[in-house]
This record gives sequence, structure tokens and C-alpha cells, in this order.
Amino acid sequence: MTYPSLRTPLRPLSRILPARERGENTDVIERENIRARHEAEKEAVRQRAQGRLLVLGIVFICLYSVIAIRVGTLSSSEPVEPRAQNAGASIIAQRADIVDRKGRILATNLETHSLYVETAHLIDPQQTAQELAIIFPDLKSEKLVKDFTGDRKFLWIKKKISPEQMQAVYDIGDPGLRFGPREMRLYPNGKLAAHVLGGASFGKEGVQAAELVGVAGVEKTFDTRLRDPKMSGQPLELSLDLSVQSAVEQVLYGGMKLLSARGAAAILIDVHTGEVVSIASLPDFDPNHRPRPPVQGQAADSPLFNRAVQGVYELGSTFKIFAVAQAMDMGLLNPTTVMNTQGPIRWGKFKIRDYHDYGAKLPVWEVITKSSNIGTARIAQMIGAEEQQKFLTNLGMTDPIKFEMIEASGGKPLLPKKWSELSAMTISYGHGLSATPMHLAVGYAAIANGGLRIQPSLLKGGAGAEPVRVMSAASAANSVKMLRGVVTDGTASMGEVTGYAVAGKTGTADKPSAQGRYEKDKVIATFASIFPAHDPKYVLVVTLDEPEDTAGSEARRTAGWTAVPVAAEIIRRIAPLMGLRPEIEAGDLGDITQVSWD
Repeated sequence: MTYPSLRTPLRPLSRILPARERGENTDVIERENIRARHEAEKEAVRQRAQGRLLVLGIVFICLYSVIAIRVGTLSSSEPVEPRAQNAGASIIAQRADIVDRKGRILATNLETHSLYVETAHLIDPQQTAQELAIIFPDLKSEKLVKDFTGDRKFLWIKKKISPEQMQAVYDIGDPGLRFGPREMRLYPNGKLAAHVLGGASFGKEGVQAAELVGVAGVEKTFDTRLRDPKMSGQPLELSLDLSVQSAVEQVLYGGMKLLSARGAAAILIDVHTGEVVSIASLPDFDPNHRPRPPVQGQAADSPLFNRAVQGVYELGSTFKIFAVAQAMDMGLLNPTTVMNTQGPIRWGKFKIRDYHDYGAKLPVWEVITKSSNIGTARIAQMIGAEEQQKFLTNLGMTDPIKFEMIEASGGKPLLPKKWSELSAMTISYGHGLSATPMHLAVGYAAIANGGLRIQPSLLKGGAGAEPVRVMSAASAANSVKMLRGVVTDGTASMGEVTGYAVAGKTGTADKPSAQGRYEKDKVIATFASIFPAHDPKYVLVVTLDEPEDTAGSEARRTAGWTAVPVAAEIIRRIAPLMGLRPEIEAGDLGDITQVSWD
């Protein structure tokens, strides 16, 4: 800023010359001008200072207002205990819970701690090692001493410890022992639905934090969704019913042990929505302590192996209804059409026989009821190999099932190298094509729901896929009636459950050996059932690996003696849990007179 007084000369000639003519002292004029200039400078400094004080006052008022607003906000909010921040917070991600269809917890998170050692701060390495070996029996004190006194400055002891273990370690009192916060995945129901859940483990981790990642089952399939911070408050809802799953596993386990079976599997599926209400595979494991995958032997020997979706088996006579349903759909026959069942059928060096001699002729419904291989093979000849292949492909029997378990992709059906007429005949009664129990459940669901192939799903509400028609409603309905006859008058008579009409088909297939032949006295026994038969809602498939009923004078291995009773007991237990009312036949009223209250 410039001021006019500062530009005024101290000795202006306009005043100096007249003053000299009058004989006055011209220094007085100079002193007056100097004084005026000093006063102007003081005024400029004063104005500048006032401006700065005004700006500073405005800033203080603004800051005070912000603080006052913040204090007011905090005073009106609920108190929350503060959380300490650390450098590892960037990798902490809350994993969403997993619940069943009724909201019951299947998987959740538990806050715990890790234990590590900074060796430079250890006071007594030997004593500390001995104390740790007592708290953790799987640790060896000699190895710990060697590690503590070596060159390593950092050493993991345990990635997760219990509160009791943490207190015991704390009581040791050595400053070299350090704890880090952790979140571990907890499965509160133990082994229940183990293969479905799969398990989780630590992924990226640091001293102060670790992330949880899925390693199998739905934990791996939905890993991205479960780790998404936006979804951490929204649990993943599965189609499983915890009560039903518990009952299925309990009965299946009892049946497996009673029949000395090597393994077992069961699948319960809603035939209309595709929701899998229960799926079990035995032997199983505890996902809280998931075992390591086997490094030798067969995969099926491991409890991690999921027989329901990974086990690829010849499923025997359960396939016969598919041949009959297709033939009816093509207009080649009906339930009363008489088939030639005289045998054996010779094809080169191969012979096709029946388990029993059923006579020279049987109507189609009895081919199913009595389970005639010869009758079914002749139906397959009527259909033809090419048409049979198309039908089974449409039914989903030739490709891996689309299912929300990472393991399901490994359940690829084994098909004949050349789908010949002989292949068509053997496949019609369940030999020469191997598939998983889940494939069979989907196929029977199509029969039960009126001819629509649905996509199985572990999500509540189903996968949302559009059903595909694979057979007419009439063919499906007739097939259900014939399957009902298998229970009332055929090979699955032990499958009848009082109050619940059950339909189904047995299947007993010899187990193939590693050399490509069939094992002697070793079978896969399967029962695929539909209930209630008059209004189908569910399909239950039960498969037993190498079962043997030794209650009689001689061992019995067929599905009618093994898989069927197990399935019947499962239905008896779970039907009430699912809200299915039993049908009670009216008894004889005798001498009681019914009175109308109208």
C-alpha cells in the first residue's frame, strides 16, 4: 500500500522559496514534513495489524465452532470402547457367517490369539522351552531350545491358541513370548455338514493380523463373497436344514457301522426348487481340525473325499426307470406292454442274465418291480444307442453336475469309449456308465416333478436356473407309479414307511477293481427314493460302499437288504422334521355312532 504523504518532498520549493524571501527558518518546514510522514507510517502499520487480528479472530471462531459441534455429537452418541490400531489392520477382513435355511449358525468367527517368540528378548530360553512343552504337548522342548538359541530372531509357536493356553503362557512371564490378535473360523456343530462347509485356513498373515480363506466346500466356492467387507454383516444362507442334516448323518452312520460298509452317502433334494436340504458323506471329519490331504493311496480312502459329489460309481438297477421313461416318452410302450424276458441274451462272448428267473414274459411295470435286466436291455434295443445317449445327456448324466461345491467339478461321469448297442443294453440297467449319487438324485427329481431337470443348489431358494423339460408329465407320472410298486410289491419292500408313501428303485452294482475287473463279493448298493409318492416333494438317494448284512445265515449285500432299510429309517426320522404330515388310515369305528353337530 502507498500513501500520498510518503510521496511529499521534505523541502518543497513551493514553500521554501517564499519562506526565504520572508526571512523565515526553512528547517521548520522540513521538520513538519518529517513528522507528517512518521504519522502516516504509524497509521499504515496500525491498519495492517488490525487486519491480521481480524483474520486470526475469524480462524479461532471457526476452530472453536468445529470443536463445539464435535463435542456435542460425541456427547449425544452411545459410548463405544476404543480399539487399538496396528500396522496389520490392513489385512484384517471379517469373514461372513454361514447359516442354514432357518438362520442357525454353521460357521462363524472367533477372536483368539497367536503365539510367537522374539528370541532376543528371551530371559531363560531353556526354562521357557520346558514350560511351553508342558502347555503344548505336541512341541518338543529340545527343539524349542535349539530354535531359541539359534540365529532366528522370530519364531512362530502357534498360529492360534485358546484363552486357557494364552493365560498359561502369560504366567510363564518371559518377555520374549508375544501374542498377536487373530480371528479363527469356528464350526460350532463339529463334524455336522463337514463336507459341505469344507473349511478355512489362514491366508495372508502378519504378526498382528491374518486373513481367513476358504480351502474346500462352500467356504472355497463362495470365498470372494464371504471375504467381501460389504457383505460381512450378511450371512450366507444355505438350503441345508440343520435338524434334518443331523438326523440323516446319525442314521447313515448307524447303518454304515451296522452293515460294515466302507463308506456311505446320502442326498435329500427338493424336486421342485433343487434345494439340497441335506447332503452327507461318510467317513467325515471335523472342519475345526481339518486333516491333511493324503499323499498316497486312493482318494476315496480319505475322510476328505466327498462320496456324494466326487464318488463316481456304477449305480446299477436304479437306471432302469430311465430306460422305461424314455421308451414311454417315445411312444414305444406303456406300463402294460409285455416284454420278452427269456434269457440269457447273448452278445458275442457276453451274456445278459437276470438275478432270478422271472419267466418268459413280463409287463413293463413288472420289469421295473422285479428288476429284470433282460427286459430292460430289450427296451434299450428298442430305443437305440444314439437316442439313449441323447436322453441321458439331456438328463445331465454325461457331464459334471453344476453345484456350489468346488469338489463337484471332479465328479465327471465315466462313459463308454464307443456307445454301441451292447453299451446301450448294459447302461439301461446301470452298468457301463458311472456317475455320482448327485447325478442320480437330479435324474430322479426330474421323474418326481413331472419331467423337468432342475439344477441342484446349496443356496436357500435354489440356484435360480430355468428348469429344462426332459420327458412328458405323463411319462414321469407313470414312472412314479411303477417306482411305487417297487416298494409295495418289489425289491424295496423294506422301504415302506408307515404314513408316508415311498416310491423308489434299488440298485446293486459290482465294484470294479484297479485291474479293470469286478471285485468278488464287493458291491455299491443304492436306493433312490421319492416321497410322498402321491405328491412328490423330495428325492432321497442313499449309497453304501461294500455293505454286508450278516444277520441271517448267509451274507446279503443287495440294496434291498442294505440301502433300503437305511433310507426308510431316514425318511421315518426326517419327514416330520420337514412338516410332512403322515397319512393315517381311518380305523373301524365298530359300534360307535357318529353324531352330527349341525
